[in-house]
Amino acid sequence: MTATSDPNPEVSDEQQQRSEIYTYEAPWYIYAMNWSVRRDKKYRLAIASLLEQYPNRLQIVQLDDSNGEIRSDPNLSFDHPYPATKTIFIPDKDCQKPDLLATSSDFLRIWRILDDGSRVDLKSLLNGNKNSEFCGPLTSFDWNEAEPKRIGTSSIDTTCTIWDIEKETVDTQLIAHDKEVYDIAWGGVGVFASVSADGSVRVFDLRDKEHSTIIYESSEPDSPLVRLGWNKQDPRYMATIIMDSAKVVVLDIRFPTLPVVELRRHQASVNAVAWAPHSSCHICTAGDDSQALIWDLSSMGQPVEGGLDPILAYTAGAEIEQLQWSSSQPDWVAIAFSTKLQILRQVLLIQVHNTMRHYQSSHNNNHRFRVCHWYYIYDRQSICNSDLNSLRETLNHPSTLEQMKSQ
Repeated sequence: MTATSDPNPEVSDEQQQRSEIYTYEAPWYIYAMNWSVRRDKKYRLAIASLLEQYPNRLQIVQLDDSNGEIRSDPNLSFDHPYPATKTIFIPDKDCQKPDLLATSSDFLRIWRILDDGSRVDLKSLLNGNKNSEFCGPLTSFDWNEAEPKRIGTSSIDTTCTIWDIEKETVDTQLIAHDKEVYDIAWGGVGVFASVSADGSVRVFDLRDKEHSTIIYESSEPDSPLVRLGWNKQDPRYMATIIMDSAKVVVLDIRFPTLPVVELRRHQASVNAVAWAPHSSCHICTAGDDSQALIWDLSSMGQPVEGGLDPILAYTAGAEIEQLQWSSSQPDWVAIAFSTKLQILRQVLLIQVHNTMRHYQSSHNNNHRFRVCHWYYIYDRQSICNSDLNSLRETLNHPSTLEQMKSQ
């Protein structure tokens, strides 16, 4: 199946080429998704099915930017036992290691994509339960970018397991929470955090395996935390999602127990969160209201009347289940809803936010500008202080602002 970019009659052909939405329709409901980070595999993603049966499917698709089509390769589409709860390509930008893909479901599986792209082979099946051939289903995992031989998994059996995938052995297995563990994220070589049905965020240091630090506990009873994102650009901050909640809680690990800010502009449950890979103060959230929102958190911690507003909003065709921000090409965000994968190029999104300081001085009301299919939302307080002088001259030109105003 292939897909082409959605047309936009409001912009020129040159602008159309630079700012697009590319859509791919899979033959099944998409759940797990991940960008490849390899420099020789631009615009490549893995998507996995959510089927109520034992055999599920996983596809590796790639955008051909010369013609704007997302293509699947039959050689890189394969069966997967049960739905994959998560999938991640090996964090190897410089292509120094084999081309690997990991998935979690009943077990942690490592797949190898052959160099000639002819097929995908199962390299390892890793079971953390030493006393049985079965194990508690894995809810999630994270691949350590600083030390790619390490993968951490989370399980409904209350444990987190740290694997050495090169030796195919368990480094450490911890009883991490009192209830099911729903997500795990690395914050460095030997530090990871997890969230659980017990409503807590806990940080673990592998140098002291007997103790953990509780960073946050939900104040609401029976409020499982289901997703966790750790800010790679500024590891002081992480974000978590509460089950069936429309808010995202942002935490500063230096000040446990109290959120530094709560993001409350979604109108339905939030399903996914992704920190910007190139900026320490931007985060994207997505949920059942079909909205993907990008936020500037540079002013978090300062009181904002009425709460913080997003700076960009995109409306999908259905509830957004998955969200990924490309670390190798930060212009691109991918979302999955229903059977569709969309790749969104949000060119100038941070830059436009920075530029509006000059335009806001004579306007008191909130405004929306359509920029590359995203909607830029600003008010007089939402100013990004990023150093973007190289782009400011172009964006500050009156014709640029007037063009955005008219869209």
